[in-house]
Amino acid sequence: MRSMRPSVTVRPEGGSRRRTSPVLAAVALASALALTATACNSGTDQADGQASASASASDTAGSGDGKIKIPDDIKNKLKEHGFDIDKWKHGAWKNWNKDQWLREADEFINPIIKGLWNPDRMRKANDPDKGVNENDLSGDQGVTDPTPAPVDAKAVAPTYHANAAASGKVFFDSPEGTMVCSATVVEDPAHPGKSNLVWTAGHCVHAGRKGGWYRNIAFVPSYNNAGRSAAQLQNATREEAAPYGVWWGDWAQTSQQWIEKGGETGGDGASYDYAVIHVTPEKGGNGKSLEETVGSALPVDFNAPAVPKVPSITATGYPAAPPFDGQKMFQCTDRPGRLSINASDPTMYRIGCTMTGGSSGGGWVATGSDGKPALVSNTSIGPVTSGWLAGPRLGPVAKGVYDSVSKKFAGQ
Repeated sequence: MRSMRPSVTVRPEGGSRRRTSPVLAAVALASALALTATACNSGTDQADGQASASASASDTAGSGDGKIKIPDDIKNKLKEHGFDIDKWKHGAWKNWNKDQWLREADEFINPIIKGLWNPDRMRKANDPDKGVNENDLSGDQGVTDPTPAPVDAKAVAPTYHANAAASGKVFFDSPEGTMVCSATVVEDPAHPGKSNLVWTAGHCVHAGRKGGWYRNIAFVPSYNNAGRSAAQLQNATREEAAPYGVWWGDWAQTSQQWIEKGGETGGDGASYDYAVIHVTPEKGGNGKSLEETVGSALPVDFNAPAVPKVPSITATGYPAAPPFDGQKMFQCTDRPGRLSINASDPTMYRIGCTMTGGSSGGGWVATGSDGKPALVSNTSIGPVTSGWLAGPRLGPVAKGVYDSVSKKFAGQ
């Protein structure tokens, strides 16, 4: 089985076999940095710009010599992790050796690098999906329904904003290069109508047990809104590729189960493979939230009906592995079945769908008891040969991640 992750190869969105306690993993420091930076991707394209994600205006006040002042507490925090600020801003973020790859809950650093995600770099980003053989899921592990028949993914008609305004793509850098996932704007109970929260897969922000936090994480709502082909996008402006802006993650959280157990093969961690990202506009914006900017945000249902009682689920994403190229949005709609990877973990939803890697993290939507659509899962894993997708059923651990991010910014 493969994970629908954001990476070059097909990988499984792991399924955690470990505890179900709602321990949270927090991404910190992202909103506390303000520094000038130049960065390149792992290929040949480059992007120069200013990295700025400041805690407050006073933190970044000029010192009179044209340089940006960085708060002492932030400098000290970086030093604790062995980072030289000058080296980091000039490309040290591309150092992925084990000693330099931060992985614990409080070690996330994601300063904004203005202009890094230009149209060319976004277009060339790879899917993070890595494959796993079906025999990795051997054994009678809880309740698993028969494998669903494949459902052909259908192209979403442009403009995407008119037909799936809450959907978009997550871009980030990994040791393998520039990567992509899919994601969804979700409601924020602390800021009704003004959410800056994005839902995606855990493996789209953190590599799991053998890795750490990915870098330069950014969300682009309604990416390629007009549905242009890859050839047409070669000459696209940034506004055409990202009509509603580039939104950088200034805080992110995934489950501790994913951090401790998430793997590239075998489905480890998949039942807890979700994450919430709090975002801020790269250009500072006009004071409008992400939800106000795109005009949509989905509620999250942490108490969705049991699988047999769900008549239909629609999964949305930007599949990037062949035969898709990651530039266009697709959807699959099917009646879900059950997939159990480990009897001690929550049973996952599974649907027939031909979407491939790159669709990882994309939202799964079902109609709630109130008759309105709600997010009930996200794409996590699928077989190497494609044909079906599985996503975690959201329960107390997922709600803990979501509530924690919301409360973190409740007073802001």
